Amino acid sequence: MNDCFGRQLYSEVGFADNMKVELIPLEILLPHEEIIPNKVDQLEKMTIRWNAYVLPLVVDKVTGTILDGHHRYNVAKNLDLQCLPCVLVDYLSDDSIELDVWPKSGRETLSKDEVIQAGLSGILLPPKTSRHRLPDHLPPISIPLSRLMFPAMS
Repeated sequence: MNDCFGRQLYSEVGFADNMKVELIPLEILLPHEEIIPNKVDQLEKMTIRWNAYVLPLVVDKVTGTILDGHHRYNVAKNLDLQCLPCVLVDYLSDDSIELDVWPKSGRETLSKDEVIQAGLSGILLPPKTSRHRLPDHLPPISIPLSRLMFPAMS
């Protein structure tokens, strides 16, 4: 199924409309946190073994800021993928998306505006600073790596 822009949707029966998975070009995604290189290495090995992405990233649909999935994004860069499965959300307007800080992050608080600013400015927060909670579970997916090697709108 395609959306009105011709992008392929990978929605699952029983998941809310706001949990549609779309293939988004890698170059428009903006990280807001640094990553843990060891975790990227481990996840890359698992992704190659699965030969698929099994969990979408969560991305702000206005700015392209990655809210959840920084390590998956870096795996995609390492594998030279063209696009990634993402759930797009209206981060600043959707009060059902909760933001916390991880224990041991060194921060007491963090605002949604600070998250977006980190993405837009490229001045990244330390790894595992922000913790986002969505009102619904992310849909299960299995999108082959071979599909992600091609542009999103094909």
